[in-house]
Amino acid sequence: MSPVLVVNSGSSSFKYQLIDIDTETTLASGLVERIGEPTGRATHTVVAPPTDGPAPTMLNATHTRELPIPDHTAGFRVMLDAFASDGPSLEDHAPIAVGHRVVHGGARFFEPTLITPLVEINIDELSVLAPLHNPANLAGIVAAKAAFPDVAHVAVFDTAFHQTLEPHVYTYAIDARLAASHRIRRYGFHGTSHKFVSEAAAAFLGRPLVDLRQIVFHLGNGASVTAVDGGRSVETSMGFTPLEGLVMGTRSGDIDPAVLFHLARRDGLSIDDLDDLLNKRSGMLGLAGSSDLRDIRAAVERGDPQAILAYEVYVHRLRAYAGAYLAQLGGVDVISFTAGVGENAPLVRAAALETLGFAGIEVDHERNQAPGRGIRIISTDASAATVLVVPTDEELEIARQTVSVARV
Repeated sequence: MSPVLVVNSGSSSFKYQLIDIDTETTLASGLVERIGEPTGRATHTVVAPPTDGPAPTMLNATHTRELPIPDHTAGFRVMLDAFASDGPSLEDHAPIAVGHRVVHGGARFFEPTLITPLVEINIDELSVLAPLHNPANLAGIVAAKAAFPDVAHVAVFDTAFHQTLEPHVYTYAIDARLAASHRIRRYGFHGTSHKFVSEAAAAFLGRPLVDLRQIVFHLGNGASVTAVDGGRSVETSMGFTPLEGLVMGTRSGDIDPAVLFHLARRDGLSIDDLDDLLNKRSGMLGLAGSSDLRDIRAAVERGDPQAILAYEVYVHRLRAYAGAYLAQLGGVDVISFTAGVGENAPLVRAAALETLGFAGIEVDHERNQAPGRGIRIISTDASAATVLVVPTDEELEIARQTVSVARV
């Protein structure tokens, strides 16, 4: 057994999974949240092996604690206590390495990287590009290194998969010297998910990754789409920040920048006001009052005009990117849907591809509507491209990339 601990740290919480990389199975997972508040909360779930019998099942035991958690270091102590009291024992399942999700690697990091003091300095310096994420990621790294001082710690960057973008793809048409001095370019995000899904799709179909042109829709509260050619990201919807691109739960996606000038001049909105507007009060929340697409769909069924408009705006943007990436790739072999909406909203999947019949792409209604948890085909047998639902597993991808560095 070769356990790898995967850590995804936020400003006031962190998630973790202990994964046996030999079998690629989860041994335990947890969430430590409300860090810095008067009362924090820690949830720890132990995943038992499948039971014997004709219909084996996974037995999960979840344990919850509420107690003060003043900082990330205290949070890791709570996590260690949970492993000690609830299992699995870290003495018997000691991690061989710890993998950390880091949102922004800028143009410096294009592969999983062993964390050294210099790497920590670089992650800190890149906080200017991701002020909400990198400082929190770094806090998790510092706390995890204190908790596990004798194993390798590896940073896996959301932006790394998109470092294969060509200059003409990642360059914005603004003053070149200004852009260079402030490192303004398109970086792309959700890279671990897009990498995992595109590789899983190729393996499922039994086809060489290098032979496939793929479009991957990662549709959750945050959403992005990536064109993958031969396993390489060649175009992606998110840009300098995760704000660009598709309509999301609370984010606007693409918008004319002049709208911001107009609001600043006519309504007196400050830079912080505009940031809050586009990142936290726009998207589906701004259009229809909820960031949850399930709520929007229920309101659509009731005939709510704002919900209908919001849903149509959402689908319109999906179709626009599907068509654009079809053209950029010069055709497509595989289209995959993943993440919360992508995996669980058949109506969205069908609507996103509804207008691609001209390219021979056809979604099978019954296959698309059929429930399922694993990878599955939802296109017709005659479809020019195979359309898949591929459950993403970013933690497993981080563990894979971590061990590729830690075992060298």
